[in-house]
Amino acid sequence: MTKALARADDAGPLADHVTIALSQDAADSAGGRIFFSGASRSLVEEDEITLTSVGVDIGSATAHMMISRITLERMDTRYVVAEREVLFQSDILLTPYLPDGDIDAAKLGEFFDSCFAASNIERSAVDTGALILTGVAVRRRNARAIGTLFAAEAGKFVSVSAGDRLETLMAAHGSGAAAASSRGHVVLNIDIGGGTTKLAVCQGGEVIALTAVEAGARLVVTDDEDRVIRLEEFGAATAAEIGQPLSMAAVCDRRTRARLGLAMAARIGRAIQGQEQADWLRLPGLPQGLRFDGVVFSGGVSEYIYGNPSQNFGDLGPDLARALRDMVGAWDLEILPQSGGIRATVIGASQHTIQVSGSTVYLDPIETLPLRNLATICPQLDLDDAETINPIDVARSLRAALIRQDLVEGDRPVAVALNWRGSATFDRLDGLCRGLVGGLADVLAQDHPLVVVADGDIGGLLGMHCRENDLLDNAIVAIDGIALSDFDFIDIGAVILSTGSVPVVVKSLLFPGDVSVEPKKETQDVAS
Repeated sequence: MTKALARADDAGPLADHVTIALSQDAADSAGGRIFFSGASRSLVEEDEITLTSVGVDIGSATAHMMISRITLERMDTRYVVAEREVLFQSDILLTPYLPDGDIDAAKLGEFFDSCFAASNIERSAVDTGALILTGVAVRRRNARAIGTLFAAEAGKFVSVSAGDRLETLMAAHGSGAAAASSRGHVVLNIDIGGGTTKLAVCQGGEVIALTAVEAGARLVVTDDEDRVIRLEEFGAATAAEIGQPLSMAAVCDRRTRARLGLAMAARIGRAIQGQEQADWLRLPGLPQGLRFDGVVFSGGVSEYIYGNPSQNFGDLGPDLARALRDMVGAWDLEILPQSGGIRATVIGASQHTIQVSGSTVYLDPIETLPLRNLATICPQLDLDDAETINPIDVARSLRAALIRQDLVEGDRPVAVALNWRGSATFDRLDGLCRGLVGGLADVLAQDHPLVVVADGDIGGLLGMHCRENDLLDNAIVAIDGIALSDFDFIDIGAVILSTGSVPVVVKSLLFPGDVSVEPKKETQDVAS
């Protein structure tokens, strides 16, 4: 079925679909002015909205939290971020482990409880946020245990399990490397964590190549007497490579740690030059012959490179930082300012943009809605006005987008963002729809709905074409008039029966450089 959609100012309350508002009693007690905080009000009535946003990053080596106040201003039918103020930054916690190697969720819970207490901000006052898991935190048992710590915020938080590719992309944006490349420069981001180092080549504000290397600060950890208390597989392999084999409780003195730092830095250098052996790479290597205009460091080790050393954690961080700084100096490569340091992966958490779908929507069955926290993939498609659209090209591009964001397993639904161009002929629609179904085969095989969000007025036609030509049996949600980008997550609310409109909340991870005092100038028109 198709539904004609109303204008945004006729859309009615969006409260049930946004889960953020304030009761009328509270509004009256505030002197008549309604502030934004809870669950039953219309966002489109407000010119300015203030959110309390939490960002939580839990990785193999460290965990930390940040609380921000985000101010959104209304721009026609959308809200855009105008300002972000950091209210609280936690200390950096070394990720606690149980004897069996799992993360100690109980100790993490105590840490985050203490963070809320220190911030003087009640958990109930949080409007939105992002919970990002990386490294071993992504493992199923760890992720499940960590998720219970934030069960009360499940409806508010975006939860992201970031594999190597997605973590590399997020670090490149969070560190400011992508923004630094926006004027045609080629900028290298080196994100050094506890277990791995992520490399991203940025140009024109985008990541054009990336890889991840088995090299990190906490592959070897010693106590105050220089005895090994933690030894990871690739830490032991690096020690053997330099002729200094290590085992638990063995002595790893200052000289040995320096040699380990040099060996890991050399490995990272070879990966930057596209020369590293596959055994040490977690992703396909970078092309050879790349040239860079500058480098941005991020991750925990970057604190030493930029002269912000914290306490000694008994790991290889200082030694690896020294070796990397010397290496890029020998290459005469300028070290550019960073934005986030160890906090580059999740800064501020998320922003909200409220939009109302444009001209048409196709829902079958209608009970499929509401949908929450759908990750967005943005396939690189050429949809100019050619006579036909090749379904194989569409499927290949979709597959690449799923791989890029570590969603290829198909265990969660996704929303496909399309920049539609050209006429809606049968042949063009057929090629696009068949490509969508083919490229999302792994997602659809697990009975997830086909969710397509287009910026042009094509949603209803796409949904009808898929259903009337028996391309799939899954539920279909196809909407239009909405512009999405990488790192967006969306909530699609139930149809507002009085108008037939579908409210969409776009939640974007918010990185340094994304916000200025002047709001973004892009707007969304809503068709009558």
